[in-house]
Amino acid sequence: MLFIQVLHVLSAGWLALYGLNSLVLTLIYWWVRRRPRPTPPTVAVWPSVTVQLPVYNELHVVDRLIAAAVALDYPRELLQIQVLDDSSDATTDLARQAVARARSSGVDIQCLHRKSRAGFKAGALAEGLRGARGELLAVFDADFVPPPDLLRRLIPFFSSPDVGCVQARWDHLDRDFSLLTRLQAMGIDGHFVVEQRARSDAGLLLNFNGSGGVWRRTCIEASGGWQWDTLAEDLDLSYRAQLAGWRILYIPEASVPGELPPQMDALRRQQARWAGGSIRVALKVLPTLFGSGLPLRTKIEGALHLTGYLVHPLLLLTLLLSLPIALGGGRLVALAPYFFAAAIGPPLLYLTAQTQQGPGWWRTLALAPLLLLLGTGLALNNSVAMARAVLWQRSEFQRTPKFDIQNRSDAWRGSGYALQYSSMVWWELLLGALALGVAALEWRRAGWAPFWLLVYAASYAYVAGMSVVQSWHGRRDRLARNAGHVRTRVSYTGQSCDRKG
Repeated sequence: MLFIQVLHVLSAGWLALYGLNSLVLTLIYWWVRRRPRPTPPTVAVWPSVTVQLPVYNELHVVDRLIAAAVALDYPRELLQIQVLDDSSDATTDLARQAVARARSSGVDIQCLHRKSRAGFKAGALAEGLRGARGELLAVFDADFVPPPDLLRRLIPFFSSPDVGCVQARWDHLDRDFSLLTRLQAMGIDGHFVVEQRARSDAGLLLNFNGSGGVWRRTCIEASGGWQWDTLAEDLDLSYRAQLAGWRILYIPEASVPGELPPQMDALRRQQARWAGGSIRVALKVLPTLFGSGLPLRTKIEGALHLTGYLVHPLLLLTLLLSLPIALGGGRLVALAPYFFAAAIGPPLLYLTAQTQQGPGWWRTLALAPLLLLLGTGLALNNSVAMARAVLWQRSEFQRTPKFDIQNRSDAWRGSGYALQYSSMVWWELLLGALALGVAALEWRRAGWAPFWLLVYAASYAYVAGMSVVQSWHGRRDRLARNAGHVRTRVSYTGQSCDRKG
């Protein structure tokens, strides 16, 4: 029993470390935000740019993506666009049609279709690099819509020869579509508004976020190129480049909007890829990071950054240990609640990010507790993904479905891309029941139940329940679609998807 109590306190203390780091980054943000922002120098000669658009089965958004790339305000003679298509459905036909239309208007654009997904997104980017003629390479995923002036706003920051990458802030096309998208927007805003700004302005290590950024070609090549052994090629290259002496700049004034997953199981898939990928990058680059000549504070912050998703297995472990502790009791475990004082860090970070969203930000305050439920409810999902990554199990790059969601009236459940609920929901419901059971034991023994156990129960009920409900509605909508109650139908071998026409 003593071992279990010690393990519980250690897991709570480890969690507190990440909470404390969030608090530190928030304080850094409030310190640096008063500094004047750097003004990019005037560009005398604009460099050539290759825009890379990695695509895999994106029927709903491929037209939108290509149209946005073609509309970029940049000298035509200096702009090349590559549609890096790994699709296995009718997306390829749509992409080729859009590319043909753009080429007829004088745009240098190609659709490079691979029959094999070797290396997944990283493999597609590496393949495109061979035929790229740009000194700089901009990357936009299929769910993003770059504004016309984005390149002109980012490229001037490459005036310093040691700048290897410039990252824009992510904004959201469908922030107000549903409660789920609003919660995701809050979480992503916390990263981009506070964490990225704090790390960038404090000279700490940060990352290219996979989309909405521009790379210097020589930086990519000198840092080892795109590699696909982690499934988090963006984070991997970011750290390898910085450890090789290159700088990454974050420019929050330039934003690029993207689509947030409206489906819980799509979010599960995205989070699993991010969680598993980040821990693989950590295992890969942490030895080099700690062996480098960087300041100790930079190494520590970098390690906390790379291992941030460890909060999920730690949350899971804390819950699993609660049952034997409730049955056995003990004094040592009474120390654990003091560690939870550091839990103020993440909520403060997210609320700080919302204060920077302009008038009406206070309306999001009520959503902060729900964001806690969403993050906690995904703990099992992300822990399983990280366990597979630590064991170096071969994993496929599973794309996050996109549905061209921008308005509340947009429908997605009838799409062939909509996912069925994961069998993990039953384990999540079991964990929720465990939390309620332990809370009942504590209530019976002491006359009160720890609040955090109720949070666990509500978290798993929300995530699992949302998955089941959305899947049920999706099945109903697909049956309606098959009965002919749709606007437009795009059919192809083995699948069919609704498409706005």
